[in-house]
Amino acid sequence: MDDIVRQAMAKWPHVPDCYGWLGLDARGNWYMRDDRAQACGTFASGKPGAKGALLQHAKLIAFIARNYGVDETGCWFFQNGPQRVFVELEATPHVWRIDTKGEISSNAGVRALYQRCLMDENGWPYLQTSAGFGLVHTQDVVALALAVDHHGWTVEDALLADLPVQFHYCTSPQSQHRLTVTS
Repeated sequence: MDDIVRQAMAKWPHVPDCYGWLGLDARGNWYMRDDRAQACGTFASGKPGAKGALLQHAKLIAFIARNYGVDETGCWFFQNGPQRVFVELEATPHVWRIDTKGEISSNAGVRALYQRCLMDENGWPYLQTSAGFGLVHTQDVVALALAVDHHGWTVEDALLADLPVQFHYCTSPQSQHRLTVTS
């Protein structure tokens, strides 16, 4: 976490959390979701306009990556100064890139070590790593196959619906927050 973020948190400790405004898609891209995008549907709904605007500013993306974390309930967030901006996930909290040597890094640039590989009923591959759980980027499926062949990685069957509970992550903190507030 950046020092400037820690300082802002200490200075303003009671800033309300933000929900629904930031999304991470299944390819590791960040999206800003304004009111109009949120009105189109949930981030993962696939409805036109629901994802919002693709973030392309390299320094902003790097700032988000450095200040990306998870709370005790499995909800991922971007610590934006004193405010937690909870992230809507299209798939998983990490999207793993695999190079031809079998080295792994996340969409946020975090290096990780292989622990296990899973594949759901739709044929989507996932990795559990030293840095957490995530989906393998679609462009790296060939590199994954090479790692299975050359590095002895094994592939276990998994059910998509079981993954959030098994690996302790929430795909929609906004929906979870609404349930908590109305209950």
